[in-house]
Amino acid sequence: MELTLVTSAFCGACSRTRAVMADAGRYLPDATVAEIDVAREPQAAEALDIRVTPTVIIRDAGGTEVFRAEGVPTVPQVLQAAVRALPA
Repeated sequence: MELTLVTSAFCGACSRTRAVMADAGRYLPDATVAEIDVAREPQAAEALDIRVTPTVIIRDAGGTEVFRAEGVPTVPQVLQAAVRALPA
């Protein structure tokens, strides 16, 4: 499972989302947490069709996107979405 946070330097909500992702990550020890800065990696952001920051994307082990949230999600939202990424 991969948790991806897409951020930008001018985004105030991104720091709150980083904290949410860190909290959620503690409950998901097998998850990979990655961060993409739209200014440093514009091609990656474009490939992901990012319109706003922060954006959180959760993918299952096969790379299929199972959740996307624009704005600051809550830890329970991230954990509920992560359940969709677990193998059946």
